Amino acid sequence: MVVRLFPLLLFLLFSSSVFAESRSGNVSWIYDGDTIKVDGIGKVRLIGIDAPEKEASSRDDYYQRHYQIDPATLRKIARQAFNFNIQAVKNRRVMLEFDHEKTDSYGRTLAYVILPNGRTLNQLLLEKGFAAVYRRFDFQRKHDFLLAEKSARDRQQGLWHK
Repeated sequence: MVVRLFPLLLFLLFSSSVFAESRSGNVSWIYDGDTIKVDGIGKVRLIGIDAPEKEASSRDDYYQRHYQIDPATLRKIARQAFNFNIQAVKNRRVMLEFDHEKTDSYGRTLAYVILPNGRTLNQLLLEKGFAAVYRRFDFQRKHDFLLAEKSARDRQQGLWHK
Protein backbone atom coordinates (compact mmCIF):
# COMPACT_ATOMS: atom_id res chain seq x y z
CA MET A 1 0.00 0.00 0.00
CA VAL A 2 2.77 2.46 0.96
CA VAL A 3 4.71 1.56 -2.18
CA ARG A 4 1.67 2.42 -4.35
CA LEU A 5 1.12 5.73 -2.57
CA PHE A 6 4.75 6.79 -2.82
CA PRO A 7 4.54 8.06 -6.46
CA LEU A 8 1.37 9.98 -5.59
CA LEU A 9 3.02 11.54 -2.55
CA LEU A 10 6.03 12.54 -4.63
CA PHE A 11 3.76 14.10 -7.25
CA LEU A 12 1.83 16.10 -4.64
CA LEU A 13 5.01 17.26 -2.95
CA PHE A 14 6.58 18.27 -6.27
CA SER A 15 3.50 19.99 -7.69
CA SER A 16 2.81 22.00 -4.54
CA SER A 17 6.42 23.13 -4.34
CA VAL A 18 6.35 24.26 -7.98
CA PHE A 19 3.26 26.39 -7.47
CA ALA A 20 4.38 27.68 -4.08
CA GLU A 21 7.78 28.76 -5.37
CA SER A 22 8.59 32.39 -4.74
CA ARG A 23 11.47 34.84 -4.91
CA SER A 24 11.89 38.37 -3.69
CA GLY A 25 13.70 41.45 -4.85
CA ASN A 26 13.69 45.22 -4.99
CA VAL A 27 11.59 46.95 -7.66
CA SER A 28 13.97 49.26 -9.50
CA TRP A 29 11.87 50.30 -12.49
CA ILE A 30 8.25 50.63 -13.57
CA TYR A 31 7.70 50.09 -17.29
CA ASP A 32 3.92 50.47 -17.29
CA GLY A 33 0.77 49.28 -15.55
CA ASP A 34 1.54 45.58 -15.83
CA THR A 35 5.33 45.33 -16.18
CA ILE A 36 8.06 46.14 -13.64
CA LYS A 37 11.75 45.42 -13.15
CA VAL A 38 12.86 43.48 -10.08
CA ASP A 39 16.57 43.48 -9.26
CA GLY A 40 18.14 40.05 -9.65
CA ILE A 41 15.17 38.81 -11.69
CA GLY A 42 14.66 41.29 -14.54
CA LYS A 43 11.49 42.28 -16.35
CA VAL A 44 8.39 40.97 -14.60
CA ARG A 45 4.98 40.83 -16.29
CA LEU A 46 2.11 40.70 -13.81
CA ILE A 47 0.18 37.46 -14.36
CA GLY A 48 -3.46 37.63 -15.26
CA ILE A 49 -3.94 41.32 -15.93
CA ASP A 50 -3.78 43.66 -18.90
CA ALA A 51 -3.29 47.36 -18.27
CA PRO A 52 -3.72 49.82 -21.15
CA GLU A 53 -0.56 50.91 -22.96
CA LYS A 54 0.91 54.39 -22.43
CA GLU A 55 0.75 55.03 -26.19
CA ALA A 56 -1.75 53.98 -28.84
CA SER A 57 -1.44 50.30 -29.73
CA SER A 58 -3.31 47.42 -31.32
CA ARG A 59 -4.71 46.60 -27.85
CA ASP A 60 -6.82 49.76 -28.14
CA ASP A 61 -8.98 47.97 -30.71
CA TYR A 62 -9.60 45.14 -28.26
CA TYR A 63 -10.74 47.54 -25.51
CA GLN A 64 -12.92 49.42 -28.00
CA ARG A 65 -14.57 46.27 -29.41
CA HIS A 66 -15.10 44.41 -26.14
CA TYR A 67 -15.64 47.21 -23.64
CA GLN A 68 -16.40 50.36 -25.68
CA ILE A 69 -13.48 52.20 -24.01
CA ASP A 70 -12.10 55.04 -26.10
CA PRO A 71 -8.35 55.69 -26.63
CA ALA A 72 -8.34 58.89 -24.53
CA THR A 73 -9.63 56.95 -21.53
CA LEU A 74 -7.05 54.21 -22.13
CA ARG A 75 -4.19 56.74 -22.09
CA LYS A 76 -5.57 58.30 -18.88
CA ILE A 77 -5.87 54.92 -17.15
CA ALA A 78 -2.41 53.89 -18.40
CA ARG A 79 -0.93 56.96 -16.67
CA GLN A 80 -2.88 56.24 -13.49
CA ALA A 81 -1.75 52.60 -13.42
CA PHE A 82 1.86 53.65 -14.04
CA ASN A 83 1.72 56.23 -11.24
CA PHE A 84 0.02 53.78 -8.89
CA ASN A 85 2.81 51.26 -9.46
CA ILE A 86 5.44 53.90 -8.75
CA GLN A 87 3.75 54.71 -5.44
CA ALA A 88 3.03 51.09 -4.50
CA VAL A 89 6.25 49.28 -5.41
CA LYS A 90 9.10 51.43 -6.77
CA ASN A 91 12.20 51.05 -4.58
CA ARG A 92 10.37 48.53 -2.41
CA ARG A 93 11.05 44.89 -1.79
CA VAL A 94 8.36 42.58 -3.14
CA MET A 95 7.86 38.86 -3.26
CA LEU A 96 7.10 37.13 -6.55
CA GLU A 97 4.91 34.04 -6.69
CA PHE A 98 4.82 31.95 -9.82
CA ASP A 99 2.06 30.05 -11.57
CA HIS A 100 2.12 27.30 -14.21
CA GLU A 101 4.25 29.28 -16.68
CA LYS A 102 7.29 31.18 -15.42
CA THR A 103 8.04 33.21 -18.56
CA ASP A 104 6.09 34.62 -21.47
CA SER A 105 6.93 34.59 -25.17
CA TYR A 106 8.95 37.82 -24.71
CA GLY A 107 11.17 36.25 -22.03
CA ARG A 108 9.63 38.22 -19.18
CA THR A 109 9.13 36.54 -15.83
CA LEU A 110 5.43 35.98 -15.11
CA ALA A 111 4.48 36.52 -11.47
CA TYR A 112 2.03 37.61 -8.86
CA VAL A 113 3.69 40.57 -7.13
CA ILE A 114 3.14 40.43 -3.39
CA LEU A 115 3.50 43.71 -1.49
CA PRO A 116 5.02 43.95 2.00
CA ASN A 117 1.49 44.17 3.46
CA GLY A 118 0.57 40.82 1.85
CA ARG A 119 -1.70 42.26 -0.86
CA THR A 120 -1.18 41.27 -4.48
CA LEU A 121 -0.35 44.16 -6.84
CA ASN A 122 -2.03 42.36 -9.75
CA GLN A 123 -5.34 42.22 -7.89
CA LEU A 124 -5.06 45.79 -6.56
CA LEU A 125 -4.76 47.10 -10.11
CA LEU A 126 -7.94 45.22 -11.02
CA GLU A 127 -9.78 46.51 -7.94
CA LYS A 128 -8.91 50.09 -8.86
CA GLY A 129 -10.00 49.58 -12.46
CA PHE A 130 -6.47 50.20 -13.77
CA ALA A 131 -6.40 46.85 -15.57
CA ALA A 132 -8.67 44.15 -16.96
CA VAL A 133 -8.36 40.41 -16.46
CA TYR A 134 -6.25 38.82 -19.16
CA ARG A 135 -8.69 36.15 -20.27
CA ARG A 136 -6.65 34.44 -22.98
CA PHE A 137 -4.78 32.10 -20.61
CA ASP A 138 -5.72 30.18 -17.50
CA PHE A 139 -3.98 30.92 -14.23
CA GLN A 140 -4.57 29.92 -10.62
CA ARG A 141 -6.12 33.16 -9.40
CA LYS A 142 -8.37 33.81 -12.40
CA HIS A 143 -11.61 33.41 -10.47
CA ASP A 144 -10.51 35.93 -7.79
CA PHE A 145 -9.27 38.32 -10.46
CA LEU A 146 -12.58 38.16 -12.33
CA LEU A 147 -14.37 39.02 -9.07
CA ALA A 148 -12.01 41.97 -8.49
CA GLU A 149 -12.66 43.25 -12.02
CA LYS A 150 -16.42 42.86 -11.55
CA SER A 151 -16.22 44.85 -8.33
CA ALA A 152 -14.41 47.69 -10.13
CA ARG A 153 -17.01 47.57 -12.91
CA ASP A 154 -19.87 47.67 -10.40
CA ARG A 155 -18.27 50.69 -8.69
CA GLN A 156 -17.44 52.24 -12.10
CA GLN A 157 -13.77 52.59 -11.19
CA GLY A 158 -11.00 53.41 -13.67
CA LEU A 159 -11.56 51.75 -17.04
CA TRP A 160 -15.18 51.15 -16.14
CA HIS A 161 -16.07 54.77 -15.34
CA LYS A 162 -19.01 55.89 -17.45
